[in-house]
Amino acid sequence: MPEEALFALLLSLRVALLATVVAAVSGVACARLLARARFPGKEAVEAVLLLPLVLPPTVVGFGLLLLLSRNGLVGRLVPGGLLFTWPAAVIAAAVAAFPLVYQNARAAFAQVDPDQENAARTLGAGELLVFFTVTLPLAWPGILAGIVLAFARALGEFGATLMVAGNIPGKTQTVPMAIYFAVEAGDYRTALPLVAIVLLFSFGVIFGLHRWSGRHIARYTGQRRG
Repeated sequence: MPEEALFALLLSLRVALLATVVAAVSGVACARLLARARFPGKEAVEAVLLLPLVLPPTVVGFGLLLLLSRNGLVGRLVPGGLLFTWPAAVIAAAVAAFPLVYQNARAAFAQVDPDQENAARTLGAGELLVFFTVTLPLAWPGILAGIVLAFARALGEFGATLMVAGNIPGKTQTVPMAIYFAVEAGDYRTALPLVAIVLLFSFGVIFGLHRWSGRHIARYTGQRRG
């Protein structure tokens, strides 16, 4: 495998991991706040949070381009700017992955029995302790599913990343871009190994998630029957 392709693979893993952490923290926090909240305009807020899931990647990329440019709301706060750097790729991947964490975490929190949380409160537990000892463990299977899917989504992000980070070999080129431009140049010797790695990795992620969720459901139903 060429050195540039290896760099693209390692960069993709770093970008995907960091983006997943950002998406997981922000997604779980937003899901916890909105899972049982009732206020005017809640549906509009949730629609905005889920927009990256349905918008074309180029539209998401254009929005990020405006935010991260030197005159943008975020870009002006960073000396030297963020555009065409690998942190810009992390931001693009995190935005693309966020809805998957949020959607799964929100559904998981909504299924937590409020009586169990209230029982902990009556015993003197504060809200933070209730969250980490009752709510989060009960909602964890759904949250984990969202995190795994978010990682896979971040690893495959292409459109928005291309617009804000570009395709600079050895600097911002990730695996999806390396594959696309290798195929465009007719360099199948570079593209095929990368495609095979991504296919095997993605299959392993989905297969592992299904195996884990199946065992968790079987264990949970077995406990309930017992």
